[in-house]
Amino acid sequence: MEAAFSLGSNRGDRLAHLSRARDLLAATEGAALAAQSRVYETEPVGVRPEFSHLFFLNAVVIVESEYGPERWKARIGEIEDALGRVRSDDRYAPRNVDVDLLYVDDLVRSSADLTVPHPRWRERKFVVRPLCDVRPDAVLPGETRRVARVLEELEDPAGIELFAEKW
Repeated sequence: MEAAFSLGSNRGDRLAHLSRARDLLAATEGAALAAQSRVYETEPVGVRPEFSHLFFLNAVVIVESEYGPERWKARIGEIEDALGRVRSDDRYAPRNVDVDLLYVDDLVRSSADLTVPHPRWRERKFVVRPLCDVRPDAVLPGETRRVARVLEELEDPAGIELFAEKW
């Protein structure tokens, strides 16, 4: 099954955090890295003023495995913990790494602690732009448009700039 992950970091060595998260996802037993986007730098949105200078690096990686959404959710927690993510009541607090499961094949899940596809993926340029790098023609469950069309029509005020072609 194909799983897509959004990676983000706005603290410490941001690129190293993304690289390590990608490597840990790919090193998951029975998994293989299928694709990775370029890395983008994005303005933080919704953060407290004292964090507004901490720009994010964002990327998307695609992994092939037999894991379903629930198993990937547990693995994401392990990876974030291993990379020093500190959980906070402040949803927009700086973090070493943030890993979000965007989709797993065409599966749909909705529970108190897991929604797949990610419920806000199409609202965020920092997700859609890198996803378009690797899956421009994909149509995710619950959406009628290709990812490339979602990007074209996305009205997101946050700035986004290419940071790295290869990583």
